[in-house]
Amino acid sequence: MGDFRVALAQINAVVGDTARNTEEIVAKIKEGRALGVDLIVFPELAVTGYPPEDLLYKPDFIAKNEAAIKTIAREAKEIAAIVGFVDRKTDIFNAAAVIDDGEIKAIYRKRSLPNYGVFDEERYFAAGDRNLTLSIGGFKLGVLICEDLWNGALDSTLCALDGLIVINASPFSASKNAARSDLLSSRARDLRSFILYVNLVGAQDELVFDGASAIYDPRGNRAALAKSFEEDLLVCDLDLEDSFRVRVKDGRVRAMRRGVPSETNEVELNAADRQKPPLTPRSTQPLEQDAAIYAALKIALKDYARKNGFTKAVLGVSGGVDSALCAAIAADALDCGNVLGVLMPSPYSSTESVADALELAKNLNVQTETIAIDALMFAFENALKPQFGGRARDLTEENLQARIRGALLMALSNKFGYLVLSTGNKSELSVGYSTLYGDLCGGFAPIKDVLKTKVYDLCRYRNSISAAIPQNVLTKPPSAELRENQKDSDELPDYELLDELIRLYVEEDLSLSEIDAKGYDPQITRKIIALVQRNEYKRAQAPVGAKISDRAFGRDRRMPISNGYDELV
Repeated sequence: MGDFRVALAQINAVVGDTARNTEEIVAKIKEGRALGVDLIVFPELAVTGYPPEDLLYKPDFIAKNEAAIKTIAREAKEIAAIVGFVDRKTDIFNAAAVIDDGEIKAIYRKRSLPNYGVFDEERYFAAGDRNLTLSIGGFKLGVLICEDLWNGALDSTLCALDGLIVINASPFSASKNAARSDLLSSRARDLRSFILYVNLVGAQDELVFDGASAIYDPRGNRAALAKSFEEDLLVCDLDLEDSFRVRVKDGRVRAMRRGVPSETNEVELNAADRQKPPLTPRSTQPLEQDAAIYAALKIALKDYARKNGFTKAVLGVSGGVDSALCAAIAADALDCGNVLGVLMPSPYSSTESVADALELAKNLNVQTETIAIDALMFAFENALKPQFGGRARDLTEENLQARIRGALLMALSNKFGYLVLSTGNKSELSVGYSTLYGDLCGGFAPIKDVLKTKVYDLCRYRNSISAAIPQNVLTKPPSAELRENQKDSDELPDYELLDELIRLYVEEDLSLSEIDAKGYDPQITRKIIALVQRNEYKRAQAPVGAKISDRAFGRDRRMPISNGYDELV
């Protein structure tokens, strides 16, 4: 055969919707066939969506997934395809079906099941125990699923192949792109073979999948790259003979083949030369970090709304930086006409903040409503006078303001079907600088995993696209404006210091002594750690939000609420 034409089908699968996912897979197969593709590859668990979690305990769900892969096979005529699905035999397996000209020719079962961070595949799946190689036109290709490549357990069978096909559902994090690129490059270079890496795209609850499917050549160079955070069909012609030319000169690869091989299934695929129309050259570049994070937050909100039946969102716009960033993300993700910003000024709201909120809404072209809460504050405080017995005003009255605002937003949601957006950031959530049933209420928290300093970076990034967030929002001291002349710095250290301590204690799990050894003020460190420990119960009740860091609250960082361990003792 001549050049091997491969297509990496980067799709946005919906968890549980096997019928919809099947339609999309079949459509992409037809598109690939029209382009003369020899092999089209789909992501990990493309049929079920990822992660299907406890849906896997439902026999009917597994059966629909099995029926779907048979339907896909019947539609895949005059083309080969690899599709992620759930294989059921004596147990269930995270698997890849190898389809050739309308038939399922082989099934590969994932061997390395990740059980760390956001992954808990050992809860659901049994591990496979065999390699799978495909023979097509005299060339040999291996099949792996995600963690199989990451953990480095590549035995000698995989060291004499012309290419490795790796199907993935690899979640995004801000630091992961470089590590992923380095891994793929080094694996291709070490094995002297092509790496065909296809990744899921889209969002599922907290998880965001960035796509960025790629092909690396036997020298470790990236030969092709798909779009990030968009569905894409990456079609590329490969000279598989190049792998042999490079590999035969490399004694290291020959030495790697001397190891003990695992049991391997080998399947012959149809190598018919297909008519191949010319390909249009394309050039895709990786996104810079802030652009990637913003795109991740945008698709997270868009998919959460779409997959849960929402078309419109409502949020409080206070004139602060957090609500400004959330409003911009919402306008970009859902279209400005589907976003309502609600100003809820109190006697402590500055005219400056109100003006900033209105300017933001004008820049984003989103509708606003204003509901002053003065009278509601008075009504609550008056109703509670007999119980409070003349006690001085304190945090109680401040929290009442937040809860009044939360109740108003939820009322608008109930009446008009809006998705309520919670605007708190990771810095605030870490130390409990938020109010239960107040600013923590909502259906989705777009910046839940974004530290305050990164909020400012993302605002500046968004302004580089078009004027959106007023400059005054970025320069004035941050304040919740729940009492006279209040500033965040009254209770918290500067956000640069706070975020660094959160990064060390929450994201890197450093101990108090390890942080002290870095020279931070012990008094401030102990205050912040105490706040993090004390507010686990709040985080447990916070709305779901996109994970963009290596260690996010929720399914990633899981701490007991009732907890007798005290780092400060």
